[in-house]
Amino acid sequence: MDPPTVFGPGIGQHSAEHQWKMGSNQVATALPSGVRRVGVCRWLCGPKRRQRRSKDPSPTFLSSREGLEALHKEEASPITPDQDAARGGKEDTTRDGHGTDKIELKEEDAWDELGFSFPTWRKWMILTVIFLVQTSMNFNTTLYSNGLGGISSQFGVSEQAARVGAAIFLVTYAFGCELWAPWSEEFGRKPVLQLSLLLVNIWCLPVALAPNFGSLLVGRALGGLSSAGGSVTLGMIADIFEPDEQQYAVAYIVFSSVGGSILGPIIGGFVEAYLDWRWTVWIQLIFGGFVQLLHLVLVPETRTTILLDRIAKKRRKSGHSPNVYGPNELQPFFQRFTFKELIWTWLRPFRMFLTEPIVLTLSLLSGFSDALIFMQIQSFALVYKQWNFSTVDLGLAFIPIGLGYIIAWLSFIPAFRRNEKERQLKPGNDHAQYESRLWWLLFTAPCLPIGLIIFAWTSGGPPIHWIGTMFGSAIIGIANYSIYMATIDYMICAYGPYSASATGGNGWARDFLAGVLTVPATPFYTNIGGAQHLQIASTILFCISVVLVCAVYVIYFYGPALRKRSPFAESLASKATTDPQGHPHKAPIARHLAPQVSQVV
Repeated sequence: MDPPTVFGPGIGQHSAEHQWKMGSNQVATALPSGVRRVGVCRWLCGPKRRQRRSKDPSPTFLSSREGLEALHKEEASPITPDQDAARGGKEDTTRDGHGTDKIELKEEDAWDELGFSFPTWRKWMILTVIFLVQTSMNFNTTLYSNGLGGISSQFGVSEQAARVGAAIFLVTYAFGCELWAPWSEEFGRKPVLQLSLLLVNIWCLPVALAPNFGSLLVGRALGGLSSAGGSVTLGMIADIFEPDEQQYAVAYIVFSSVGGSILGPIIGGFVEAYLDWRWTVWIQLIFGGFVQLLHLVLVPETRTTILLDRIAKKRRKSGHSPNVYGPNELQPFFQRFTFKELIWTWLRPFRMFLTEPIVLTLSLLSGFSDALIFMQIQSFALVYKQWNFSTVDLGLAFIPIGLGYIIAWLSFIPAFRRNEKERQLKPGNDHAQYESRLWWLLFTAPCLPIGLIIFAWTSGGPPIHWIGTMFGSAIIGIANYSIYMATIDYMICAYGPYSASATGGNGWARDFLAGVLTVPATPFYTNIGGAQHLQIASTILFCISVVLVCAVYVIYFYGPALRKRSPFAESLASKATTDPQGHPHKAPIARHLAPQVSQVV
């Protein structure tokens, strides 16, 4: 029987009858120091990832016999540091107290035990639980607004003052997402998300039991700051899906984010009509407790570095590979990051937001479209009271926005397939790899001003039928989902290793602008334009949206030139176009970016 095609700790094809006589531990021990330095699988496979990961049609492995012959050659001529660097290897070993090399366990060395190798049904089961978690977090941002009347009467404040509770949750939520992200990458997705959910649920109690309005605001602020949001939920997509497969998963989770925002007022209409205002908080707590329990039971740890640490410990304990260590074991957290570096990392999304033209423009577009939803939550009461809508009817008026989200979500599926084909046909074309991801947005982004102008001039009340406003709302929903989905997808590709910070700026803009504009929304719709104040207010929003939507076309057609002015994107592109030996990549550029989507919603 031929030996396995690839050998090394935990990789390769395993015979049903027996393992190859030379076990992975023996192979690692037999390797010269220069080979051990770059890692068993990396030395055998070269600088590329396994064929299964990269989907490169050309094989990237050495056969076992070729590997053994190379081993003998290597004994006679060990790898020098310069040769090691030319191979793309890094210093993957340290010395323990006994002078023994510690070999770092790599993704390719334990591929079958990582999240990427989960069966498809399990990946989508995990995603569905995360879908519910993300929905619950965004549900908390909007259900509160249905308790404004009760809060106002109980604590003796105006409804306008009571809206501060909604605004403060959104603003602190924006910063909370950024604060939680680094910890999920260092200590694992599951414990960080569990802690976040626990804290959010705990901070519901001082809101529901608040003896005064100040206590309520403190509870809301702490609840928003405790919400990890998309910094963890979307980060899990990068843990279990390869880059070329992420678009469908991202689209699914993006729907949970925008959908959760309108689920609040739909359910809230019934709560406001039939229950005390405190039930707007108790329902949040019940939903949050349910998803936390579901996440605890059904979702495993998915963060790759954490899994590699666990696998390495297991192999050392079994004696299979006594010198193998996980990446975090070789260099603990506080050795990798100083306090100053942590602060600098947390500030990067805000620096990119202010200094990167692409990030700034697309984040403002995305943030503005999301803020419209929260402004509409405040304006719907003014608009639909002209048709004598009840509280329940008012909540149901948000269903058209949800229908718009569904239409947009489904429309992206053929757009993804078109984009995949274009990237494969034009692997060396920058526009095909990056800006083509915005192609569908060229057709859906105009839905934002179109929906706003329809909503504006059908919101004047009878004799115009109320269905006109809902038609406009549905079109706005199509735009809101499309803008969020496409801008995230583009930023992930264009900024690669910096994508977490780029999309973090996007998510921060959405939540921050929504929070800031929640309080002035009602005065804005009430005090502008005289008798036609509702129409004029929405028309102003229409004019702003036209300017922002134009930016989509500028970035689509002139994106390559803009990226060349970006120190982040340009440095990434120069690294992505060549391999460590200086040769062009065979596979499409985007495939080598290894995007991280950890700070998005």
